[in-house]
Amino acid sequence: MSAADLFRAASADLDTIRERDPSVRSRTEALLHPSLPALWGHRVAHRLHRRGLRRAARLVSVAARVLSGSIEIHPGAEIGRRFFVDHGAGVVIGETAVIGDDVTVFHQVTLGSVGWWHDAARPEGSRRHPRLGDRVVIGANATLLGPITVGDDAVIGAQALVVEDVPGGSRVLAPKAAPARRRLQPAGLPPLQQFHHPAAAAAGGRDRGAVTAFPTW
Repeated sequence: MSAADLFRAASADLDTIRERDPSVRSRTEALLHPSLPALWGHRVAHRLHRRGLRRAARLVSVAARVLSGSIEIHPGAEIGRRFFVDHGAGVVIGETAVIGDDVTVFHQVTLGSVGWWHDAARPEGSRRHPRLGDRVVIGANATLLGPITVGDDAVIGAQALVVEDVPGGSRVLAPKAAPARRRLQPAGLPPLQQFHHPAAAAAGGRDRGAVTAFPTW
Protein backbone atom coordinates (compact mmCIF):
# COMPACT_ATOMS: atom_id res chain seq x y z
CA MET A 1 0.00 0.00 0.00
CA SER A 2 1.51 3.31 -1.10
CA ALA A 3 1.45 6.57 0.86
CA ALA A 4 -1.38 7.80 -1.38
CA ASP A 5 -3.34 4.62 -0.65
CA LEU A 6 -2.82 5.13 3.08
CA PHE A 7 -4.13 8.68 2.80
CA ARG A 8 -7.24 7.57 0.91
CA ALA A 9 -7.84 4.80 3.45
CA ALA A 10 -7.47 7.26 6.33
CA SER A 11 -9.97 9.62 4.71
CA ALA A 12 -12.42 6.75 4.24
CA ASP A 13 -12.01 5.85 7.92
CA LEU A 14 -13.23 9.28 8.98
CA ASP A 15 -16.29 8.98 6.75
CA THR A 16 -16.96 5.47 8.11
CA ILE A 17 -16.96 6.74 11.68
CA ARG A 18 -19.44 9.48 10.77
CA GLU A 19 -21.72 6.96 9.06
CA ARG A 20 -21.74 4.31 11.78
CA ASP A 21 -21.50 6.37 14.97
CA PRO A 22 -24.55 8.65 15.40
CA SER A 23 -22.75 10.59 18.15
CA VAL A 24 -20.10 11.84 15.69
CA ARG A 25 -21.23 14.71 13.48
CA SER A 26 -18.07 15.92 11.72
CA ARG A 27 -14.72 14.74 10.44
CA THR A 28 -13.01 16.83 13.08
CA GLU A 29 -14.94 15.03 15.80
CA ALA A 30 -14.20 11.71 14.11
CA LEU A 31 -10.49 12.41 14.57
CA LEU A 32 -11.02 11.95 18.31
CA HIS A 33 -12.66 8.54 17.96
CA PRO A 34 -10.80 5.86 20.01
CA SER A 35 -10.64 3.41 17.11
CA LEU A 36 -8.55 5.68 14.89
CA PRO A 37 -5.17 5.34 16.66
CA ALA A 38 -5.56 1.55 16.62
CA LEU A 39 -6.55 1.35 12.97
CA TRP A 40 -4.06 3.87 11.62
CA GLY A 41 -1.32 2.44 13.79
CA HIS A 42 -2.13 -1.03 12.52
CA ARG A 43 -1.81 0.02 8.90
CA VAL A 44 1.72 1.24 9.57
CA ALA A 45 2.59 -1.77 11.74
CA HIS A 46 1.25 -4.20 9.13
CA ARG A 47 3.50 -2.72 6.43
CA LEU A 48 6.51 -3.07 8.74
CA HIS A 49 5.50 -6.62 9.62
CA ARG A 50 5.27 -7.67 5.96
CA ARG A 51 8.76 -6.27 5.38
CA GLY A 52 10.12 -8.46 8.17
CA LEU A 53 10.60 -5.57 10.63
CA ARG A 54 8.76 -7.41 13.39
CA ARG A 55 10.15 -5.54 16.38
CA ALA A 56 9.42 -2.14 14.84
CA ALA A 57 5.92 -3.35 13.96
CA ARG A 58 5.37 -4.47 17.54
CA LEU A 59 6.51 -1.11 18.85
CA VAL A 60 4.02 0.73 16.66
CA SER A 61 1.31 -1.73 17.67
CA VAL A 62 1.95 -1.20 21.38
CA ALA A 63 1.88 2.58 20.97
CA ALA A 64 -1.42 2.34 19.06
CA ARG A 65 -2.88 0.17 21.80
CA VAL A 66 -2.01 2.74 24.46
CA LEU A 67 -3.43 5.63 22.44
CA SER A 68 -6.64 3.77 21.57
CA GLY A 69 -7.44 2.67 25.10
CA SER A 70 -6.83 -1.09 24.86
CA ILE A 71 -7.60 -2.04 21.26
CA GLU A 72 -5.00 -4.73 20.54
CA ILE A 73 -4.43 -5.62 16.90
CA HIS A 74 -1.48 -7.83 16.02
CA PRO A 75 0.64 -6.39 13.18
CA GLY A 76 0.17 -9.60 11.20
CA ALA A 77 -3.63 -9.36 11.04
CA GLU A 78 -5.11 -8.46 7.64
CA ILE A 79 -7.84 -5.83 7.78
CA GLY A 80 -9.95 -4.67 4.86
CA ARG A 81 -11.39 -1.29 3.97
CA ARG A 82 -13.74 0.76 6.14
CA PHE A 83 -13.21 -1.33 9.27
CA PHE A 84 -14.97 0.17 12.30
CA VAL A 85 -14.54 -0.54 16.01
CA ASP A 86 -17.32 1.07 18.05
CA HIS A 87 -16.37 2.19 21.59
CA GLY A 88 -13.13 0.25 21.28
CA ALA A 89 -12.32 -0.92 24.79
CA GLY A 90 -10.98 -4.44 25.17
CA VAL A 91 -10.88 -5.55 21.51
CA VAL A 92 -8.28 -8.23 20.68
CA ILE A 93 -7.44 -9.32 17.11
CA GLY A 94 -4.90 -12.09 16.64
CA GLU A 95 -1.95 -12.42 14.27
CA THR A 96 -3.52 -14.54 11.53
CA ALA A 97 -6.99 -13.00 11.61
CA VAL A 98 -8.36 -11.87 8.25
CA ILE A 99 -11.08 -9.21 8.15
CA GLY A 100 -13.01 -8.25 5.02
CA ASP A 101 -14.42 -4.89 3.95
CA ASP A 102 -17.07 -2.88 5.82
CA VAL A 103 -16.83 -4.96 9.00
CA THR A 104 -18.14 -3.52 12.28
CA VAL A 105 -16.88 -4.75 15.66
CA PHE A 106 -18.12 -3.60 19.06
CA HIS A 107 -16.21 -3.43 22.35
CA GLN A 108 -14.70 -6.45 24.14
CA VAL A 109 -14.67 -8.60 21.02
CA THR A 110 -11.97 -11.26 20.72
CA LEU A 111 -10.77 -12.80 17.46
CA GLY A 112 -8.44 -15.32 19.04
CA SER A 113 -6.95 -18.77 18.79
CA VAL A 114 -7.99 -21.83 20.76
CA GLY A 115 -4.72 -21.88 22.71
CA TRP A 116 -1.00 -22.39 22.15
CA TRP A 117 -1.25 -26.07 23.09
CA HIS A 118 -3.45 -26.61 20.03
CA ASP A 119 -1.62 -24.15 17.79
CA ALA A 120 1.72 -25.91 18.39
CA ALA A 121 0.34 -28.97 16.61
CA ARG A 122 -0.69 -27.04 13.50
CA PRO A 123 1.59 -26.78 10.46
CA GLU A 124 3.84 -23.74 10.58
CA GLY A 125 2.27 -20.75 8.86
CA SER A 126 -1.29 -22.07 9.06
CA ARG A 127 -4.10 -19.78 10.14
CA ARG A 128 -4.95 -19.86 13.84
CA HIS A 129 -7.51 -17.05 14.04
CA PRO A 130 -10.91 -16.30 12.46
CA ARG A 131 -11.54 -15.06 8.95
CA LEU A 132 -14.42 -12.57 8.55
CA GLY A 133 -16.14 -11.89 5.27
CA ASP A 134 -17.46 -8.53 4.09
CA ARG A 135 -20.09 -6.56 6.02
CA VAL A 136 -19.90 -8.77 9.09
CA VAL A 137 -21.15 -7.30 12.39
CA ILE A 138 -19.89 -8.61 15.74
CA GLY A 139 -21.70 -7.58 18.93
CA ALA A 140 -20.20 -6.57 22.25
CA ASN A 141 -18.25 -9.18 24.22
CA ALA A 142 -18.51 -11.83 21.51
CA THR A 143 -15.64 -14.31 21.26
CA LEU A 144 -14.58 -16.04 18.03
CA LEU A 145 -11.87 -18.67 18.39
CA GLY A 146 -9.79 -20.72 15.99
CA PRO A 147 -9.37 -20.77 12.20
CA ILE A 148 -13.10 -20.50 11.56
CA THR A 149 -14.72 -18.61 8.69
CA VAL A 150 -17.61 -16.19 9.08
CA GLY A 151 -19.36 -15.58 5.77
CA ASP A 152 -20.39 -12.28 4.22
CA ASP A 153 -23.23 -10.33 5.90
CA ALA A 154 -23.28 -12.55 8.99
CA VAL A 155 -24.21 -11.09 12.38
CA ILE A 156 -22.66 -12.38 15.60
CA GLY A 157 -24.71 -11.28 18.60
CA ALA A 158 -23.42 -9.91 21.88
CA GLN A 159 -21.93 -12.44 24.31
CA ALA A 160 -21.82 -15.19 21.66
CA LEU A 161 -19.05 -17.80 21.72
CA VAL A 162 -18.30 -18.99 18.18
CA VAL A 163 -15.94 -21.90 17.48
CA GLU A 164 -17.42 -23.21 14.21
CA ASP A 165 -17.86 -21.76 10.71
CA VAL A 166 -20.79 -19.40 10.20
CA PRO A 167 -22.49 -19.33 6.78
CA GLY A 168 -22.96 -16.02 5.02
CA GLY A 169 -26.09 -14.11 6.01
CA SER A 170 -26.53 -16.08 9.23
CA ARG A 171 -27.25 -14.75 12.71
CA VAL A 172 -25.54 -16.29 15.71
CA LEU A 173 -27.17 -15.19 18.96
CA ALA A 174 -26.29 -16.01 22.55
CA PRO A 175 -29.10 -17.10 24.90
CA LYS A 176 -31.15 -14.11 25.99
CA ALA A 177 -31.40 -13.35 29.69
CA ALA A 178 -34.90 -13.84 31.09
CA PRO A 179 -36.25 -12.12 34.22
CA ALA A 180 -36.64 -14.46 37.18
CA ARG A 181 -39.58 -14.22 39.55
CA ARG A 182 -38.62 -12.36 42.68
CA ARG A 183 -38.62 -14.43 45.86
CA LEU A 184 -40.58 -12.53 48.48
CA GLN A 185 -39.71 -12.28 52.17
CA PRO A 186 -41.88 -14.51 54.39
CA ALA A 187 -44.57 -12.55 56.20
CA GLY A 188 -43.49 -11.09 59.51
CA LEU A 189 -39.73 -11.40 58.87
CA PRO A 190 -37.85 -8.09 59.15
CA PRO A 191 -35.92 -7.02 56.02
CA LEU A 192 -32.57 -7.29 57.79
CA GLN A 193 -31.60 -9.64 60.59
CA GLN A 194 -28.68 -9.69 62.96
CA PHE A 195 -27.35 -12.88 64.46
CA HIS A 196 -24.37 -13.43 66.72
CA HIS A 197 -21.77 -16.08 66.05
CA PRO A 198 -20.81 -17.60 69.41
CA ALA A 199 -17.10 -17.88 68.60
CA ALA A 200 -16.86 -14.31 67.29
CA ALA A 201 -18.77 -13.02 70.28
CA ALA A 202 -16.47 -14.84 72.68
CA ALA A 203 -13.39 -13.41 70.99
CA GLY A 204 -14.49 -9.81 70.69
CA GLY A 205 -17.71 -9.28 72.57
CA ARG A 206 -21.32 -9.51 71.50
CA ASP A 207 -21.30 -6.43 69.26
CA ARG A 208 -18.16 -7.49 67.39
CA GLY A 209 -19.70 -10.86 66.70
CA ALA A 210 -22.79 -9.38 65.05
CA VAL A 211 -23.33 -10.21 61.38
CA THR A 212 -25.99 -8.59 59.21
CA ALA A 213 -27.92 -10.99 56.99
CA PHE A 214 -29.54 -9.56 53.85
CA PRO A 215 -32.69 -11.07 52.37
CA THR A 216 -32.28 -13.81 49.78
CA TRP A 217 -34.00 -13.07 46.47
